[in-house]
Amino acid sequence: MALRHAVLAALLDGEYSGYQLAKAFDIGVANFWHALPQQLYAELTRLEREGLVSGREVAQENRPNKRMFRVTEAGCAELEAFATAPSKNSFIRDDLLVKVQAVDRVDAGPVIEQLEERAALAEAKVELLGKLLLRLRGEAGEEEFLRRGERIGPYLTCLRGLEFEQGHRDWCRRIAEVLRERRNDHAER
Repeated sequence: MALRHAVLAALLDGEYSGYQLAKAFDIGVANFWHALPQQLYAELTRLEREGLVSGREVAQENRPNKRMFRVTEAGCAELEAFATAPSKNSFIRDDLLVKVQAVDRVDAGPVIEQLEERAALAEAKVELLGKLLLRLRGEAGEEEFLRRGERIGPYLTCLRGLEFEQGHRDWCRRIAEVLRERRNDHAER
């Protein structure tokens, strides 16, 4: 998947400025695609040049003017073509896992600390995603929303993010505890 498809999908919810798009990425899209704000601005420029989004300038008082972007019919066609193409397998690429892999030959203390930090970050994301899910479905219960909700794509990706963060949190906590117990056992010998 290219950043272009993530941007187009994020813009399906309406018209966004680059700043608003960056915030949308931070909250929802970050579950499955990471991008820096400058990457998003550059991608919006490319997409507009290619006719996949349209931009308009909005004058603001006491601030620089801003550009608002929305997906064009050509952008929707691009997403349709992307949706029909085969998906690639996902993979994990995480420096903390390399550290855990090497933990038998390095000081486990810093690795345990990093696992605990990651668990805390994952817990914060679990809370954030839980609130986002509630906001997305409004007054409806989850099953009702999944059956009849207006736009469920963002909700479904948020559910995946929630499950990922819960699993990541639980794994980090467990591995930190395993390493801590092993370190304590070795110290007693």
